[in-house]
Amino acid sequence: MIKLRNTSLSRRLFLGGGAGVMIGLPWLEAMTPVRKAHAADPAPLRFVAIYVPNGIHMADWTPAATGSDFTLPYILEPLAPVQSDILVLSGLDNTAGEFSAPGDHARGTGCFLSCTLVNLSETDITNGTTLDQLYADAVGTTTPMSSLQLGTAGGGNVGNCDSGYSCAYSRNISWKGNTPIPKLTDTATAFDLLFAGFDPQATAAELARRKARRLSVLDYALSDADALKAKLGHTDQVKVEEYLDAVRELELRVSTESTAPACELEAFDPNYPDYATHVRIMNDIIVKALQCDRTRAITFMMENGGSNRDFGFIGAPGGHHYISHHNNDPANFAKLRDIGRWEVEQLAYLVTELKNSPEGEGSVLDNTAVFFGSEIEDGNSHAHRNMPVLVAGGLGGTIETGRHLSFGDVPLDDLMLAIGQRLGLEIDSYGQSSTGPLEI
Repeated sequence: MIKLRNTSLSRRLFLGGGAGVMIGLPWLEAMTPVRKAHAADPAPLRFVAIYVPNGIHMADWTPAATGSDFTLPYILEPLAPVQSDILVLSGLDNTAGEFSAPGDHARGTGCFLSCTLVNLSETDITNGTTLDQLYADAVGTTTPMSSLQLGTAGGGNVGNCDSGYSCAYSRNISWKGNTPIPKLTDTATAFDLLFAGFDPQATAAELARRKARRLSVLDYALSDADALKAKLGHTDQVKVEEYLDAVRELELRVSTESTAPACELEAFDPNYPDYATHVRIMNDIIVKALQCDRTRAITFMMENGGSNRDFGFIGAPGGHHYISHHNNDPANFAKLRDIGRWEVEQLAYLVTELKNSPEGEGSVLDNTAVFFGSEIEDGNSHAHRNMPVLVAGGLGGTIETGRHLSFGDVPLDDLMLAIGQRLGLEIDSYGQSSTGPLEI
């Protein structure tokens, strides 16, 4: 298994006063220009997970034929222009969502990426580290942000959100062990976190001067902290040493970064008058974050688990969660078809933008795996078998796209294991039910 590293400095902002300088990692990351690979370097690999709530109307999701000669059904039709870049996977089970108690939305959302059964409690929260965080711990120090979590609906992690399950499960899909990684729902905050202080117009000489200034600040912090440590008690010495370790790691990153000008950054309008615009802007942020190599691990929740959002703006009025309990009513089926298709339209936009982002001899999409799915299969049955699963992107040529593959009683864990290994992670198991990497 890979070794996880803690690179956060957010709790170590205690050097000041006599030190004459305060080092805050978020500030330093925001001012650090992107590292640009040399021509001989391989393109970076990336992982993106997109979550939609309440399952999918599977009758209009699942292609009738398997292999490369398949027709996209109604819900997947928006992906027609990029059909050669997607992999539809049927028959995968997230058995971690199964338990002899209500709460399938929270439980299924909690294990959406972890494939690990979560604890039925409001306060005793358990989970497993998700693929995005495993990858962030492996490569996160090569980018200004190790990972990015986005969403359109907020809410804290306290309380009961589904039949006794903590709200942490319904509102987060990115986890480091038993700790949820909160998501950003405000577009301006997300953009500023990624690009504040980022100057795409800076010349190589200007970037070199900035790099020298940052190194001088870090050198000062290291020497001053060493002097301070001798005056402290044991507990504070340990804290200072932890701080020094993180500053030394940051110094190494600054020392090795490129001083070449960074990627282009257009004007950004963070305002969104409605939900559709909110989703679109978040997708634009994902695209720009990957284009500029600000991070290589991103999760995006298009609403929280069990969301009851009204989709009247597409002609499907009523709460989504309520409609998903369809009771085989054709009127509910029609609404679920349109909701699912709209969600896939947003995915299609993201995938198309990544495909239209040149990188080397291919595109950013060619070096990315975009995982798309939900916490349950169907909103009426709340099943966790035969989940709606789709992967877009070639992940550096390791995934053969343009196909529909059908499995039977195969754990979703195996897909996560396969993607993780192709991202370069040294893992031989994933979740709680993996049997081996899925052949994709």
